[in-house]
Amino acid sequence: MGAVTLRVGDLDGMIRYYRDGVTLELLSHDGAIAVLGRGSTPIVILEHAPELQHAGPRSAGLFHTAILFDTREALATAIYSVASKHPGTFTGSADHLVSEAFYFTDPEGNGVELYFDRDRSQWSWTHGTIEMATMYLDPNAYLREHLSEGAADAAASGTGLGDAIVGHVHLSVGDIASAREFYVDRLGFETTASLGTSALFVSAGGYHHHMAMNTWNSAGAGKRRLALGLGRVEIVVPTSDDLGELGERMSHYGVATRDDGRVLAFEDPWSNLVAARAGA
Repeated sequence: MGAVTLRVGDLDGMIRYYRDGVTLELLSHDGAIAVLGRGSTPIVILEHAPELQHAGPRSAGLFHTAILFDTREALATAIYSVASKHPGTFTGSADHLVSEAFYFTDPEGNGVELYFDRDRSQWSWTHGTIEMATMYLDPNAYLREHLSEGAADAAASGTGLGDAIVGHVHLSVGDIASAREFYVDRLGFETTASLGTSALFVSAGGYHHHMAMNTWNSAGAGKRRLALGLGRVEIVVPTSDDLGELGERMSHYGVATRDDGRVLAFEDPWSNLVAARAGA
């Protein structure tokens, strides 16, 4: 997964949250657009759109952007930083067997997951389905175990440790059948897990999930109107040949696309904008 673009009303406030709280680096800030990430990897792109309103609470859109850290210490640093500087934004934590996850809501209501993956050798698959669960994970105990003195000092100064990427993107959608038809049958992801008619998890290359869709707050939602929140989800495919094949697939299924030679863009059934590009 590539960067997630968010339309925001308070650009400076959101930069502070993701930079000083989540410990991402401000990679660039050009007028109305700020790019935050780690090293040379964009993770969150903020687009200032103060003229827009917030979407309704039961609308389709972003459920959360999930930021994957490369070590438990790096994750603990980010958790400690955002919890210390924005304490009202923590919403929960869970051991999902494949990962250890901590959940927040940014100042404009966008969900954020900060997580660490267990080694793939510890994942359990049965007939193509990944075993995941939602088990209690004590955030204070986690910090006591994994937050070193140096990591705490880094968090206090707003500095992150290690590498981070967008590990997966979770969407709120109107119904799971349409999500499966679009993201699996048309786009080409593989189903890795599902929760009846309420949630679907999909991936490429044997990951537990690169994207997920649920109807927990949005059952029956129709197309989104232009609003604050999710602007774009980016998918990175291995090569330009893969991008060309994706364009042919979408054309075959009658999905309208925009192709500028580098990025292939299209909308899902709820008007969530997806942009695919080649990584090489």
